[in-house]
Amino acid sequence: MPDMIPEQQPTITFADDLRAGLMTSGQRVLPSKYLYDEVGSALFEVICVLHEYGLTRADTRLLRSHAPSWVSQLPPHTCVAELGSGSSKKTRLILEVLAQKQPTAFYPIDISAAALTQCERELGDIPNLVVSGLHKEYLPGLREATTRRQAKGPLLLLFLGSTIGNFDRTAGEKFLISVRELLSPGDLLLLSADLVKSEADLILAYDDVAGVTAAFNKNVLARINRELGGNFDLSLFAHEARWNTQARRVEMHLRALEDMTITVQKAQLQIELRAGETIKTEDSYKFEREEIHAIAQRSGFSCQQQWLDEEWAFSQSLLIAC
Repeated sequence: MPDMIPEQQPTITFADDLRAGLMTSGQRVLPSKYLYDEVGSALFEVICVLHEYGLTRADTRLLRSHAPSWVSQLPPHTCVAELGSGSSKKTRLILEVLAQKQPTAFYPIDISAAALTQCERELGDIPNLVVSGLHKEYLPGLREATTRRQAKGPLLLLFLGSTIGNFDRTAGEKFLISVRELLSPGDLLLLSADLVKSEADLILAYDDVAGVTAAFNKNVLARINRELGGNFDLSLFAHEARWNTQARRVEMHLRALEDMTITVQKAQLQIELRAGETIKTEDSYKFEREEIHAIAQRSGFSCQQQWLDEEWAFSQSLLIAC
């Protein structure tokens, strides 16, 4: 997402994004970041343990298999930050190893205050580790983390869960370039990316049999109702996951089951939704293995190492800022 300079641009609010995304004659959209309020963050933690959602287990397997080796070789005084940390349960596999060899500062960055609270609980028993949560969006949070870092050592930045796939390909590269501008030469970025696989597996990952992902998706409408005075009837929307072959992305939609008039008082918004019309809430782009090297190079990084999971097509790449 583009960084904001407060003195030059006004803060964009939930209501602003709602008006921009829903008052259109084309595809109605909501930024995926609004899926992650307290309820949404809790539901996403459940999604991560579902059988159908192989991403988190693949990320964890790669960390468990390889992190002890490469983390133990990190330079002295390395500090760690994580973009979109959530509970940082997987990150424990890195932090435990690093904190065994040196006092370690960790800066989880997340727009969900509830996720940061859970993160501090999850990691609070690790000796030699100081957790300082940053309740901010990615780039402002990273900027603050870089100002707090120890001058003696590098920063290890984690971007796990294939969250890079929530950006379209052009925006994703621009984002990584912005990240690189905030880092120093020699800083490290551990980037995970979900790879292209069968359509059936991808659809199940985003439309599980138990309906947890559907509840997660619909919760954004409930959030609008709670925070902005909306009148969405969640029972009149169906969750849909779609594979866009040409764009190589999974799309999450909320499809209206009948004609309706939606009003959102605090956003001064009224729209007409027709039966079958959808609100797109998330894109999740999938990658080919070779893409990661090229994206890294164009963004100012070089790829030191890359690991692939054998059970679920998924990669982790350790990049170094050039």
